[in-house]
Amino acid sequence: MPTISAFYGILIRMFFNDHEPAHFHVQYAEYQATVDIALLKIAIGELPRRAQELVLDWAELHQQEFLDDWRLCMNKQQPNPIAPLK
Repeated sequence: MPTISAFYGILIRMFFNDHEPAHFHVQYAEYQATVDIALLKIAIGELPRRAQELVLDWAELHQQEFLDDWRLCMNKQQPNPIAPLK
């Protein structure tokens, strides 16, 4: 599972050839969540409120990049890194 970005202790990853809908995985300390890229909301799992806000606001800025990376992963190609939140 390639790591696409990391910031403030938050890891953003995607699996190769994963199931629909397009999504990415978030790990923060002991928390894990899956974020739906089209809807920009947590589909599975949970994050602390502040981490969730950071991830979803950041994902909105990079939504097209996530969709591009999703297509690459579906073709078993290495996704491109996405600039971390600063």
